[in-house]
Amino acid sequence: MKRHKTNTNLSLHYNNTYQGLPVMVGKGPFVVNHLFQLQHLMLSALTRHHRIYAIRFDLRLPEDKSARPIDALTNNVIQRFYASYKNKIQIDRKRAKSANSRAHDSNILYAWTKEIASQEQQHYHGIVFLNHDAYNSLGTFELGRRNNYNRLVESWASALKIPAEKATGLVHIPKNATYRIDIDDRESQKRFFRRASYICKAATKQYGNGQHGFGCSRC
Repeated sequence: MKRHKTNTNLSLHYNNTYQGLPVMVGKGPFVVNHLFQLQHLMLSALTRHHRIYAIRFDLRLPEDKSARPIDALTNNVIQRFYASYKNKIQIDRKRAKSANSRAHDSNILYAWTKEIASQEQQHYHGIVFLNHDAYNSLGTFELGRRNNYNRLVESWASALKIPAEKATGLVHIPKNATYRIDIDDRESQKRFFRRASYICKAATKQYGNGQHGFGCSRC
């Protein structure tokens, strides 16, 4: 097993599967440590809710440097983003429970990676896992709606300390962005893991600057 050239604590994975789950082999090599964390996170989410809803998205910084917070190039922004998103889900579940005592609750587990084309052009790829019985759609891509798309945009706006309308172009929802994953459906797990393995690729990561290139929930 080869070690990463610039971070020897990390091992590289070149095969087209990991623990029986497919990866986007054309994007490899992958960091074994990150693949392990991603699989563990998915399985942990499935133990909490046997049907989960996964969302894959991208987060960019404003091109105008004057519109960025002072700590934009640190991981403080992604930490603020997930803190805000978790809070919005918790508020929404409380609202749902007040309207219907039988409404489903939802844990929020997540993973992210930071990619750097240059020091000024970093961006994040993110994933969230929710209870499929509580959430199964992103909703309409229109500001002001009470849906997951708006929660993503509003949370990124909060992290960047800008108005939500200025964050719409900074939150990108790629193709094949959402997945239903079932605990007893191995194929659904494979489909998601292959797509999500992209965030575990070794390329475009930067090490040695005191900032992690990958992070996830503790579970």
